[in-house]
Amino acid sequence: MPDSPGIAGVGAVYKQTWRVYRAWAGTLLPLACLIFVPLGLLSALPLAARVESLDFGSGLVVVGALVAVLAVVGTSLFGEIFFSGVVAVSLTHDGQPGRPPTPREIAGRLAYGRLIAVDLIYAVVVGLGFVLFFVPGVVAYVFLGLAGAVVEIERRGTGEALARSARLVRGRFWLVFAVLWPLEILSEGFGALADAGSQALLGHTLWADWLAESLSNVVATPFVAVACVLLAVDLIFAKEGAGPQLHSHPSR
Repeated sequence: MPDSPGIAGVGAVYKQTWRVYRAWAGTLLPLACLIFVPLGLLSALPLAARVESLDFGSGLVVVGALVAVLAVVGTSLFGEIFFSGVVAVSLTHDGQPGRPPTPREIAGRLAYGRLIAVDLIYAVVVGLGFVLFFVPGVVAYVFLGLAGAVVEIERRGTGEALARSARLVRGRFWLVFAVLWPLEILSEGFGALADAGSQALLGHTLWADWLAESLSNVVATPFVAVACVLLAVDLIFAKEGAGPQLHSHPSR
């Protein structure tokens, strides 16, 4: 039977997210390694370069600092939406019953262009919101956070997925905020611990930044992505009375 988190409360969503994450860890964590280990290197490169590249004696120090912060925020968010699409394919797959989809099956179904476009737009919009005013960044983070799941669940285009995410969240903003924002804070906290541990092991090097970025994303992002997919499925049911079948366990 399909399983949905329901809109009973934040606690119910967290419990369902943990149950699904644990059940699907054998599928999602290897996929996360394939995506976030290479992406971790790309994310670590700006981190290593920004301190050396900024000229704090110039008159463009404020602009330079804003660009550096935007780069850090953007690289930390990039990949979250894409992986929500990966999770959506896994949890709503219509392949052979009794087993999870293989990585090859997931790779064959993903709408790469649309997911990457949504991911880039999301990272830029949320990053600019955080850098310039902060509150708009939080609002954009919540309203657009389900777009990756929508791309794969409903096979929508880039603009349609972003607009659909906003419509799904409208009227349920505080529920989605209460689920996703604490998870983002915990993810950042885990990233800080991973960064401290990697620097203690490897020093202040590119390798340490790469290890920290990869480890934090591989462990934390699948959990956030599962929450996004569960919320998207539940809100689709709530607003339309019908929606995709959700497999909460690989054997279902």
